[in-house]
Amino acid sequence: MLIIGIAGGTGSGKTTVARSVIDRLGSDKVTFISQDNYYKDHSHLTMSERESINYDHPLAFDNDLLIEHLHCLKKGNAAHAPVYDFTVHARSTTETVELKPNHIAILEGLHILSDENLRNQLDIKVFVDTDPDVRILRRVVRDIEERGRSIRSIHNQYLNTVKPMHEAFIEPSKKYADLIIPQGGHNEVGIQMLSILTEKYLTGDHK
Repeated sequence: MLIIGIAGGTGSGKTTVARSVIDRLGSDKVTFISQDNYYKDHSHLTMSERESINYDHPLAFDNDLLIEHLHCLKKGNAAHAPVYDFTVHARSTTETVELKPNHIAILEGLHILSDENLRNQLDIKVFVDTDPDVRILRRVVRDIEERGRSIRSIHNQYLNTVKPMHEAFIEPSKKYADLIIPQGGHNEVGIQMLSILTEKYLTGDHK
């Protein structure tokens, strides 16, 4: 199984790039995995304690579980990813996402390239590089529409954790990328190159 990792800052267009590649290659050949599902569970904490956690730090993710699931898929076995509820900062106790073994797995997330152990699981490493002003505007819209957050809370989180963590961890991880795609889903050439590279790996033409 070929594993592609797509990293980048918040609102950079990681998911759009991943979905575009899946559309080109065929959904029957690709298993999509979001690192967002692997936030550590904090259901044992009070809501105020959950809200004080830095969710933009690499250690906010349960990468050990994610790597375990990647190993399951490589062996041809299915895995069940957690479902994370951002409105309460906890995992669902009733739902999971079934991940089926396939020809290709595309893993996207903020810190896909920040963690060395996770990075070592990837066959192709991609970084989506988008201007900060575009990224923050996309995040504002997403957090209001999908996560029920206020402008004030988004503003505070961006200044306190999102921006510092991007500068400390996400931006430096770009050096590990095999392919950098500027402007995310709007970069048709970059998406086409990634699709072609993936097809070459599958056919062995990259050797």
